[in-house]
Amino acid sequence: MEKEPLPTEDDKTEVNGYAGEESQQALSEPAARAGWNSKIEYFLAQVGFSVGLGNVWRFPYLCHQNGGGAFLLLYILLMLVVGIPLFFLELAAGQAIRQGSIGVWRYISPRLAGIGYSSCVVCFFVALYYNVILAWSLFYLGNSFQYPLPWNQCPEQGNVTVKECEKSSPTSYFWYRKALDITDSIDDTGSFNPYIVCCLLAAWTIVCLGMFKGIKTSVKVMYFSSIFPYVVLFCFLVRGLMLDGALEGIAYMFYPKLEIWADLQVWRQAATQVFFALGLGFGSIIAYSSYNPKNNNCHRDAFTVSAINFLTSVLATLVVFAVLGFRAKGKVMDCVVSNIKELSKQFHSGHVDANLMPSFNYTVPSSVHLEDYRAWFKQFGNDVPGNLTDCDPEQEMQKGVEGTGLAFIAFTEAMSLLPGSPFWSALFFLMLLNLGLSTMFGTMEGILAPLTDRFKTLANNKTKLTIFSCIIGFLIGLLFSQRCGNYFVMMFDDYSATLPLIIVVVFETFSVSWLYGADRFLDDIEGMLGWRPSVMYKYLWKYICLLAMLGLLGATAIRMFITRPTYMAWNQGTASEEHLEYPGWALAVLAILIIFAMMPVPVALVHAFLQERTKQTSRDTEIGQYSMVSTDDKCDTPMTDVTELDQRNGTSASFS
Repeated sequence: MEKEPLPTEDDKTEVNGYAGEESQQALSEPAARAGWNSKIEYFLAQVGFSVGLGNVWRFPYLCHQNGGGAFLLLYILLMLVVGIPLFFLELAAGQAIRQGSIGVWRYISPRLAGIGYSSCVVCFFVALYYNVILAWSLFYLGNSFQYPLPWNQCPEQGNVTVKECEKSSPTSYFWYRKALDITDSIDDTGSFNPYIVCCLLAAWTIVCLGMFKGIKTSVKVMYFSSIFPYVVLFCFLVRGLMLDGALEGIAYMFYPKLEIWADLQVWRQAATQVFFALGLGFGSIIAYSSYNPKNNNCHRDAFTVSAINFLTSVLATLVVFAVLGFRAKGKVMDCVVSNIKELSKQFHSGHVDANLMPSFNYTVPSSVHLEDYRAWFKQFGNDVPGNLTDCDPEQEMQKGVEGTGLAFIAFTEAMSLLPGSPFWSALFFLMLLNLGLSTMFGTMEGILAPLTDRFKTLANNKTKLTIFSCIIGFLIGLLFSQRCGNYFVMMFDDYSATLPLIIVVVFETFSVSWLYGADRFLDDIEGMLGWRPSVMYKYLWKYICLLAMLGLLGATAIRMFITRPTYMAWNQGTASEEHLEYPGWALAVLAILIIFAMMPVPVALVHAFLQERTKQTSRDTEIGQYSMVSTDDKCDTPMTDVTELDQRNGTSASFS
């Protein structure tokens, strides 16, 4: 049976039903659908969702670790051939069908309804741990209004510096011991952290108030939460470029290493970052675009939002490495001073030959230039006794620059060195809070919109559903507020969403380009926009994007099965980070999370198949009641009109 085209503006079932379904089923949909008051509101929502914490702490790390400028070129390539076409696909599907993710894929085929439900499950998983990061940001924001900052120096107990802090650093100690009060491993659960519990409650309360009346209230918050981070980033960029070592940090960042293009893992990481940066598969893109008018230029939106997302990542990278360059410069200069003092001590005690001593003036260690010291160390460093080091700025740049380590340790330490550090600290964590909030609004919309579109009861009680979802999110989120909660955050962040989302996008791409038909989908887009997008999209969706996502799925799955998953733990005894393998029970939890997220896809497929079989059996039974006599054309039957029979015989004769 040929699939009907996507609904047009004149279709009566544009909002209330799916093509080909019973009228009774169609009545289960909400009678009306909200819309954006202006294009600006839509852009703020879409950009706010796609630009999140990953742009600030994940992209700079990947760019630095994987070839700098070469990684940027690779990222742009994958964004153009995979990211933007898939982003456009989701925008167009949501705008055309005007439903959430469940309704969109149910419209394409009832057997694919599970894709939408899987998106909702993954959104819920992400919302659980994402709001914990907002709670951490609130905790640090509250501690920023004091001078000196509490992570500026190590605390003392009985006039003795705490050993754990002395062995690590003030910022690491405050993060792991004061903020998290973390255990040594995921096996040691520990008690609840009361400060984080209160901050988590506050975070969920803010999200609930922002989503209270749907997009009408959340978009008002987004006027601030989506714009404010850019103001802060520009302020940090201007201030960062004035710091000593900032240009060196940016140079390390963008120095191209083209050989990384031969590394498949770099391609995997770049594709994964494109995938998550745009928010593909969550259903939030579909939900937001479903509130657009039918003639909205979603093709232009796809390029505009993607470009803003990329430029934001670059801006954040400049800021991060300008500030981290300043931090690294300070640390290596301290290293130089310490090593010069050790060298002078060894020389005066007669352990170092005079021929090995540097030619520059080392009597005043603080006046020694880094370049002069490193040139001397490269030539004579290995011949000098003692524990002298190279004082490499790049090694300092690499310490603690991924994920939470970047925001709550490295960047926090750099800000504590700035004049007026409480102001910059409050500004930074307020920025993180707003970045997270706009993403949380999109994530929650990816849960609420499909459910309210699908079920009339929930649509009539959307406010109650919003409050109930936030309460459930807070209660389950208490898991992450335990002393071992950070380890669960890493588990959910690394594994609960990656595989399920990739599988969801594979199904999305396949269902549109092959089941519904890429040409027919382009016809529908032409009907909306008044012009036809390039035929290149047909081949990108059917082959390039689909094969790229299958390759990413295979690479991610193989990596998970070949390499036992690990997490970064804090060892209180050594006051250092260490990689530990997840225990067996944790791996079982990982497997359950992934299976639970993907379970709706086969369940919906089987359910639709059984429904079709039931309907077919019912039709066969009805037909069988009238099949007791011969249906030969020469005989009259209860189901055959004589006039029609004569006409058919005459027609047959005319062709014989």
